[in-house]
Amino acid sequence: MRIPALLLLALWVSPLTAAEKPAEPTKDVKTEALAKRPRVPGRLSVTLRDRQKTSAGKVRERTRKVEWTAAETAVIICDMWNGHYCLLAAQRVDAMAPRMNRVITAARAHGMLIIHAPSGCMDVYAMTAHRWRMKLAPAAKTPIPLKGWCYRDPEREPELPVDVSKQPCDDPVVGKAVRRFSKQHDAIKITGFDGVSHSGQEIYNVLHREGIRNVVLMGVHTNMCVLGRPFGIRQMVGLGFNVALARDLTDAMYDPRQAPFVSHTRGTELVVEHIETYWCPSLLGADLTKIVPGSADPVVGNK
Repeated sequence: MRIPALLLLALWVSPLTAAEKPAEPTKDVKTEALAKRPRVPGRLSVTLRDRQKTSAGKVRERTRKVEWTAAETAVIICDMWNGHYCLLAAQRVDAMAPRMNRVITAARAHGMLIIHAPSGCMDVYAMTAHRWRMKLAPAAKTPIPLKGWCYRDPEREPELPVDVSKQPCDDPVVGKAVRRFSKQHDAIKITGFDGVSHSGQEIYNVLHREGIRNVVLMGVHTNMCVLGRPFGIRQMVGLGFNVALARDLTDAMYDPRQAPFVSHTRGTELVVEHIETYWCPSLLGADLTKIVPGSADPVVGNK
């Protein structure tokens, strides 16, 4: 089921309608933007959860532990804006943002790359080193053509389990689907070697330059932008990364007054289960906050 066109217009602002100021960075900004992120030792032990179809046609849950090199892991934060036309959706982001910030603070300190992707807001960050870090990365050829939006592929996945065909907001009285955000939520800090971009090509350029193999998506909304953005799950899987969804740091757009008539929380869970079945495994944010004991020790011979 495709997202209603009106909603896409409200949530997505093209480069033509939200153009960045055509200015060059200052010397200090450029120097910071070009600073090299240190690739430090350290391994994550993450528990991945996915779902597999059995020979009987049923779906069973599976968990497995894997180790990822922290320096080869990136977190992409999708559309955690500072406002939303759906007030309950905005309230859930308000509650999630401080938890997300605690996770990425630990992940950053362990050597992971953090990319902030508040779509349609690049003008706010136009003269920051975090924005220019993405813009100045050398162009890298993608293994497949990038899409502006990655719609559902009916050959790979069925319809999503929640109906948003009429409207996806669960407010008692739903207001107009108009833009009510200007930047990323203030509770999520952008600092250090972080980058800011909503461009699939820019993000791929940086992932390629930084030797990233593992990509964790978090943010909103699970059944829309987290899946469909040019840096979202569908695109990242197609580009060949090891992709995971942080299932406790995401939220769906879903109104329980529509099918399958379950709570909003259960609706989000159903979307997560859909992703685990057809796209990629999920993990918990806590998995990104701890390093395997001893794995971060100095490497003999490094000076």
